Amino acid sequence: MKIIHITPSYKPAYIYGGPVISVAKLCEKLASQPLDIEVLTTRANGKTELKTPDTTAIDGVKIQYFNRITKDHTHFSPSLLWNLYKMIIKTTPGTVIHIHSWWNFVAIFSCLLAKIKKIPVVLSPRGMLTEYTLKNNNSLSKRLIHQLIGKYLVAYSALHATTEMEKEDILKIIQPKSIKVIPNFIYFPDEDIKKNVHPNYESDKSFKLLFLSRVDEKKGLELLFRALADCQFPWSLTIAGTGDHTYQDKLKQLTMNLDISQSINWIGYIKKEKKYEVLASHQLLVLCSHNENFANIVLESLSVGTAVAISDKVGLAPFIKEQKLGWVADLDPHSITAMLTNAYQSPQIITHIRNNAPSVISSHFNEATILRQYLKLYKNLN
Repeated sequence: MKIIHITPSYKPAYIYGGPVISVAKLCEKLASQPLDIEVLTTRANGKTELKTPDTTAIDGVKIQYFNRITKDHTHFSPSLLWNLYKMIIKTTPGTVIHIHSWWNFVAIFSCLLAKIKKIPVVLSPRGMLTEYTLKNNNSLSKRLIHQLIGKYLVAYSALHATTEMEKEDILKIIQPKSIKVIPNFIYFPDEDIKKNVHPNYESDKSFKLLFLSRVDEKKGLELLFRALADCQFPWSLTIAGTGDHTYQDKLKQLTMNLDISQSINWIGYIKKEKKYEVLASHQLLVLCSHNENFANIVLESLSVGTAVAISDKVGLAPFIKEQKLGWVADLDPHSITAMLTNAYQSPQIITHIRNNAPSVISSHFNEATILRQYLKLYKNLN
């Protein structure tokens, strides 16, 4: 079986956060099987381009990189589409095209080519097919594309959602011919990092909070800052991530207006080699996103025993509630303040999570089990 993965960005373009990591991990696991795996992607790296060879292999995965004409989220790459077309006309039975993301020319036109040539498609929108994304950032053009062509392409595809919440979001927009929920693969930390000493909980010291993600409007940092301004306990917040400089400046101005800037440390992008050490050195990961289909960082945090406090719009929120691995709040500052206060006042729960979360995560997100689910998904298309 040949599986062609189409994605607008691929590692080392870590600027795009979790989706790049999830797609790469999936391709690496598939490449370990007796399958023909190939990735077609662009050199997208924010507003710049990756300096990669046209064809290369990374961690056992064959990748073709193509230049973009547009340097924005449309990722228009005629050369990628032309090469995909040439591959499609030579395909043999058993070929599947797996498209990651939506609302960009790479994904939409690749799906169109596959539909024209009747090649089975798996579509992983990765949070792009929700009412939130339809209403935000170029909402008019998205709705127009959806009505003219998008809904027909999505209906042709076998949909893949990473959580039940994402599945529900998709079904509010369209009824695909099939939809399957399979979680992301995540990179687990080394054992020595898991054993790293976490900060001791002492009421006379600040509660060490961490935000580790892209700095983006979707992530709800404004809500978090307003909630923190009302917290009646000593806290410190580390923000590890990058984003649009204008938006970051706006956020920093908000922290000054709220008189909390002195408690916030902006450390920028953290390389993956340091990620788990940073996670382990904090008491609570916070993620108050307006919409999040999965949130790899939540599982990565728990894999080193660091508890989480998240919004109810994060795809993993039901799992966190069910397994009692942290706190979940509504998307308003008062609820978030109450959630953080509850966490601060619960040192025994934080210690329990620290000791038990790693084994819970490794059990529920077993790589062999997840791989079998993906292989079954591809097999059922042929």
